[in-house]
Amino acid sequence: MLQKILDIKHLDVYVVIGTLVLFGLVETFAGFLKKSRRTSGDWIQEAGSFFALSTLIHPFIVWVIFQVGNYALPGYAQWMGNWNLIAALAFYLLIDDMLQYWYHRSAHEYPFLWKLHRTHHQAEEMGYFVSYRNAALYYLLMPNIWWIGLVTFWGGAKAIILGLIFKQAVIISSHSTVKWDKPMYENRWLRPLVKILERVIITPAFHHKHHGTSKLEGGEPNHNFGNMFSIWDQVFGTAIFRDHFPTKYGLPRPTQDTWAAAYLYPLVKSKDENSELAPGYAHRDTTLPEATTVSVKKGEQYLWCACGKSQSQPFCDGAHHGSKQKPILFEAKRDGKVKFCNCKLSKKGPFCDNSHEVLLEKVEEKVS
Repeated sequence: MLQKILDIKHLDVYVVIGTLVLFGLVETFAGFLKKSRRTSGDWIQEAGSFFALSTLIHPFIVWVIFQVGNYALPGYAQWMGNWNLIAALAFYLLIDDMLQYWYHRSAHEYPFLWKLHRTHHQAEEMGYFVSYRNAALYYLLMPNIWWIGLVTFWGGAKAIILGLIFKQAVIISSHSTVKWDKPMYENRWLRPLVKILERVIITPAFHHKHHGTSKLEGGEPNHNFGNMFSIWDQVFGTAIFRDHFPTKYGLPRPTQDTWAAAYLYPLVKSKDENSELAPGYAHRDTTLPEATTVSVKKGEQYLWCACGKSQSQPFCDGAHHGSKQKPILFEAKRDGKVKFCNCKLSKKGPFCDNSHEVLLEKVEEKVS
C-alpha cells in the first residue's frame, strides 16, 4: 500500500503544499494572520522563495546531478534501487539533516553565508512561510539539496519522497505561530512526553528560541541549529532546551532591505547604508582602551558585546552575527556600578580586568 502511495507523481509536493495550507488555515482561524505585521515585501519574499525553490532551484540541482552522474559515474545510477525502504530512508534523512545542521551553523559563523541567511532572521514574527525565507544563492549552495539530487540519481527517490514529507512537516510546524507543544509543557502529565520528543525532533519551542532577537528576550540565536532532528545540536554542544518562547523576534538592529536585495544578494544590494547587504558595508572596530562604568539594577540583564563591533558599546547590537563570537549575558545580583570591558581583551569578560592598560602601554612604547 505504501509503495503504491509513494508511486504517486509529485506526492511530496502535494503533501508539503497541503501542510502549508493546513498551518495557514490554523493560523488564520486562530487570528494570528489578522494580527500579522507582515508587509507585502515579506509575503513576496517568503511565498516567492518557496515557489522558486520548489519549481526552479530544486529541479535544476537534480538535473545537474543527473547530467554529471550519467557522464562521470554511470555505473552508480540506481545504486540504491534494491534497498529496503526503511534503510534507504534512514540513510537519506540522517546524512541530509547533519549536512543541514552544519550548513545552517556555518551560516551563523561565516560573514558571506550569514548575509545569504540574514533575511531568515529579519522576520519579526514567526509563520509557516518563514521556513523558506532565505536568499536564492543560499539554496543553490545548500549541500542537502545536492544530496537529494545524488540520492535520487542513486535510485532512492521513494525514500526522498517519504523523507521530505516527514521533514517538511517538522520544519513548517517548528516555524509556525501554532505552538502545538506549549500545552504539553504546561500539563504535568504531558510534560515528560514533550521532553523526550524535543530531544529527537525540532519542536516550536526549540526552534523559536533560535529566532529570538537575543538572550535578553529569551532567544538563543547562536544555538539550536537543527532542521528536523535535535540530536546534532546535542552531539555538537549547541542545544538549549527551555519550555518558554521568546518575547521578541528579528534582528537587534533591523534595516530596511527590499525583498529583491534580501533574496537576490549579492546581485542586488540594499539601499540602506546601515545594512550588511549594502555596497561596501563593513563592520567597524568599536573597541576602546578604557572601561565603561554602568549603573546596574538588581535582577536586570545586560548583554555584553564580545566581538568589538557593536555600535552600542559595551552592549551587544547583533554585530557578531556571521562570526564565531558570542555575547555574554550578565544579570546584576545587586544595585551598583559595574566596569564593563571595552577593549575585549579581558580574561574576566564582561568585566574589566585592566587589560586595556597593557594595550595602552604597548601603544606608548611604539610611539616613543
